Amino acid sequence: MKTRADLLAFLDAHQIAHRTVDHPAVFRVGEGEEIKAGLPGAHTKNLFLKDAKDRLWLISAADRTTIDLKRLHTVIGSARLSFGREALMVETLGVTPGSVTAFALLNDVERQVTFVLDKALAQAPLVNFHPLTNTATTAVDQAGLRAFLAAVGVTPLIVDFEAMEVVGPQTAR
Repeated sequence: MKTRADLLAFLDAHQIAHRTVDHPAVFRVGEGEEIKAGLPGAHTKNLFLKDAKDRLWLISAADRTTIDLKRLHTVIGSARLSFGREALMVETLGVTPGSVTAFALLNDVERQVTFVLDKALAQAPLVNFHPLTNTATTAVDQAGLRAFLAAVGVTPLIVDFEAMEVVGPQTAR
């Protein structure tokens, strides 16, 4: 599995501008508010889910977005959703709870995980994700996020969580 250093080297190799700030470990949304206050851009929450048909899902949403897991399956076309086990998360994404991030898609070489991106993040000029560890935050601009996803071969399903509807796959602007 790739590490933080591997991820940053990958971003550099693909000429994706990024900025990483080290900080104390942050495990949940709501922690580290003082850290977020010093970092421009949209902050994220990331959920690793498994549906009743054993499909894997990674949801990346703006940190203050409300996600109705009881209804989400009807929106994204999955079976009922529940949180994925830690062992499965480590096996597929190479991260542990608290470090879940869209950047972990780098480790999903078999493309087992369907990526769902919040419309708010798909439109944010700058987004912040953990770089495979919860002791740092890496910011990329929207073009960088799109370039990262293209480089790992992932087209996200974009969901407007406020309207609870799919608004499309991520497309170039």
